[in-house]
Amino acid sequence: MAATLLTIEPRPIDPSVDHEIQAIVAGASTAETCNTDLAAAPWAFDDRPGYGPGSSMGDVIPTGSPRQGELPSEYREASAEELDARIVAAKRTLGDRVVVLGHFYQREEVIAHADYVGDSFQLANAAKAHPEAEAIVFCGVHFMAETADLLSGPDQAVILPNLAAGCSMADMADIDQVEEAWEQLAEIYGDMDAVDAEGLVPVIPVTYMNSSAAIKGFVGRHGGIVCTSSNARTVLEWAFERGRRVLFFPDQHLGRNTAKAMGVPLAQMPMWNPRKPLGGNDVQALEDSRVILWHGFCSVHRRFSVDQIAKARADYPGVRVIVHPECPMDVVDAADESGSTDYIRKAIEAATEPTVFAIGTEVNLVQRLAAEHPQHTIFCLDPVVCPCSTMYRIHPGYMAWVLEGLVEGRVLNRITVPGDVAEPARVALERMLAAKPPEAPAAAWENAS
Repeated sequence: MAATLLTIEPRPIDPSVDHEIQAIVAGASTAETCNTDLAAAPWAFDDRPGYGPGSSMGDVIPTGSPRQGELPSEYREASAEELDARIVAAKRTLGDRVVVLGHFYQREEVIAHADYVGDSFQLANAAKAHPEAEAIVFCGVHFMAETADLLSGPDQAVILPNLAAGCSMADMADIDQVEEAWEQLAEIYGDMDAVDAEGLVPVIPVTYMNSSAAIKGFVGRHGGIVCTSSNARTVLEWAFERGRRVLFFPDQHLGRNTAKAMGVPLAQMPMWNPRKPLGGNDVQALEDSRVILWHGFCSVHRRFSVDQIAKARADYPGVRVIVHPECPMDVVDAADESGSTDYIRKAIEAATEPTVFAIGTEVNLVQRLAAEHPQHTIFCLDPVVCPCSTMYRIHPGYMAWVLEGLVEGRVLNRITVPGDVAEPARVALERMLAAKPPEAPAAAWENAS
């Protein structure tokens, strides 16, 4: 029996996570944040190793990770209003010479100046679609800027406003670890290029978009492919047509959730810990495997829990719970739906009646969706305000700095992928672009009483 539709009064919502964090730290809000250092400007952390305050603050950053030099004082000392005006003026001067891309998880003060807003895959396509732009300012994280450089023209400069905006998940699979794992697997499976009686090679490497260009290049050299959260199933089907099993990295949760939905038993999905011989597995487990999962994860999505879903259902009977597939398996299983950031956005846009949505993804996107759709009640499953540490390293101060640099003829913080890496990485990306998932009909939603 269908439940009675909820009557929800539209209410004004401030989409700015920064404003909320400032209010929490000032004592003007009873909400909670995971780290009061989030109220400080990101340049306060540019001289320190680490990802910065936020969801990834406990993750170990690899030695040699990019560090941002000191931002000039005129940008550090400028007011929010002055930075906003300077960005607008610089963009007006540059015109079509620059395109600004903003990831869904960016702070609202950055998104306000983006020409395109989307996930990493959508923004990479946007970069590719603008050959007339001399510069692409990518307000996201390092692997996204690398991907834009791979797909954009050779004369286009891709700029990351803050070099410290990395990704802890992407850093959990570095090229040395992956090559060592491949060598260990070759000792078990033999010639990795040899096909068996069914025409299958022993292993097809699959990397999530959230990985370095070096990892994408490795995948391209070894007959593999890149996937996104929206086409992961299609990519795994592609891989199983060519290989006996898949090595999936760096995110274990996307790999496990996708393969489980395809009917692969959990017993055939061993975890590979790069710090242990054979990834911590015995030979038999690896021989019996269908999907070998890398020991990596997203610290944003690891914060969501089954208990949070249970509380949302208790507080809002009939709530519609949608989580990202980077969440742990028990969270995905407990939710009503799982899907990419774009899936979440489209699901909310398609809801024709006032609905309560509990969303399991990064808080900047959730707050923005709540502000854009006041007819619904939309909230983040995690009650603690804890944005992506590295996305939060992008700030209007850095945007103004790189844009005014372009006005003056200086290219700051350019991201360039070396040619020997770029060529095979493009091969893996082109395979991904060709792996289009089938168009799914819009899902009907009915609250069950």
